[in-house]
Amino acid sequence: MASEAPLPPRFFSLHDDLYGTHDTQFSDVEPVNLGEAPLCPKCGGVIGMMTWLPPYRVELELYGSALGDFVKGPGYQVLISERMAEAVRAEGLTGLLGFDPIEVVRVRRKRKGLKPADVPRYFVVTPCFGRGAVDLSRSLLRRNRPLTCPECRNPGVDTIHGFTLEPGTWQGEDVFRPRGLPGRIVVSERFFEWVQRRGLTNMKLIPTEEYVFDPGHLGPPAATTETPWE
Repeated sequence: MASEAPLPPRFFSLHDDLYGTHDTQFSDVEPVNLGEAPLCPKCGGVIGMMTWLPPYRVELELYGSALGDFVKGPGYQVLISERMAEAVRAEGLTGLLGFDPIEVVRVRRKRKGLKPADVPRYFVVTPCFGRGAVDLSRSLLRRNRPLTCPECRNPGVDTIHGFTLEPGTWQGEDVFRPRGLPGRIVVSERFFEWVQRRGLTNMKLIPTEEYVFDPGHLGPPAATTETPWE
């Protein structure tokens, strides 16, 4: 009796849990130093925002009832709590770079409630640019200009109505920004299960096939609008 073929890996789009009980955001505090934006090694095009450099000083904005473990801000780098950083290291999860300590200058309460008595230590990390590439034939995207580079696949998108990764391109990172959608953070199934098991907060994980971004309410395209390069 032939063995069943292994199931393809599952991926999730990672977001902060807006309006959740641990809804927390951050803004950087002066002095703010910025480095060069990352570039595609093949075409030289910009594939991300300018890099935030030390000193890392932030203001936390608390919208929920308690501070979260995962905190997004204005750039491509994110904050994670000390307990989340320790859990990442303990289980060998890959794809987060840096782990530099930050200074919390103040916490602002944005909705009714008490300010937290204790503020956890936070670290700034950068989700890596992975090798996983958006599958051109199985993703429903509207881009604002044609694709020209097979490496970064980077023109911006107007709408997303689900996306998948091209088989064989993912190199096993647990957290990464995919080629073709570098503005999104994608995580592995192992990361998804780890978040549930550890009870980590302020993270919403959506299967990539179900993720929708459509600020103009255009609806899904009838078919893929991708035009591969020559």
